[in-house]
Amino acid sequence: MTSTTESIPDEAQSRAVRASRTVPASPEQVWQHLISREGTQALLGPGAQLGSKGESWHSDDGPHGVVRSYHPLEQIRVSWHADDDAPASLVDLQLAPDGTGTRIDLVHEHADDASLQARWDGALERLTSGMS
Repeated sequence: MTSTTESIPDEAQSRAVRASRTVPASPEQVWQHLISREGTQALLGPGAQLGSKGESWHSDDGPHGVVRSYHPLEQIRVSWHADDDAPASLVDLQLAPDGTGTRIDLVHEHADDASLQARWDGALERLTSGMS
């Protein structure tokens, strides 16, 4: 498994947090784990459940939002509110075949909190370690 992370400023002077992992599993295997209860909670937090496009999700530790895009085996995009008073931002997770494995790329757009890099690094670590 390989991983890379970086924070880069975008043209609007807000930040995008990026995290990636490559796992030795097919996109189908990664997708099934991602949408399972264990996989969703590894990514979004305890208690979180993913629904269809337009459905709300909520983590017991505060973050919540709405599923904005849901493309099986390829992509999930959710709005992200860190808490009830926080502005919305977007989290985009994409899967792509990579050799005999799958690359998982996560981008949190307009992420103004530097602690989000550690959150997403940890989330992808939890998500991918739960696949072994």
